[in-house]
Amino acid sequence: MNNSLKIDQIDGKILELLQKNSRISNQEIANQVGSSVSSVWRRINALEESGVIQGYGLTVSPEKMGYQETILLQVSLQRHSDDYIEQFIHLVESIPEILECYATTGEYDYVLKVLATDMRAFHRFVRNSLMRQPFISKTYSQVVMEKIKFQKAVPAIVNKG
Repeated sequence: MNNSLKIDQIDGKILELLQKNSRISNQEIANQVGSSVSSVWRRINALEESGVIQGYGLTVSPEKMGYQETILLQVSLQRHSDDYIEQFIHLVESIPEILECYATTGEYDYVLKVLATDMRAFHRFVRNSLMRQPFISKTYSQVVMEKIKFQKAVPAIVNKG
């Protein structure tokens, strides 16, 4: 993997366009960046090969899928042993309603982004899936009241030199 790929303005624009619509054609990208289709194809290939582009996808509405609640859940482990950390990671990876998990600094060890159909379902999730685990010591929940900004697109840092 080439970690030293230089992102220029054209690459930055290509990334912006693909993040807005991963189904956009190379022809349309070429038209918008003022380049040839073959040049765009080579650039996209290089971005994929270098790991800058990690995959393509779509965005699904949690609400339209029946998930009315988004909860930010902070979790602390009993101990920071390798065994407890591995068990926690395995648990997180096994639960599809946990969309994201971050190891963090501060009072809690992890922050999870969790979807629930309603608050009763979330309560059952915490009680049955988390608090029954001997490696989890405490949790703290914050219910998302309103989504102010949701952005999946990563802004490109263009190398000027």
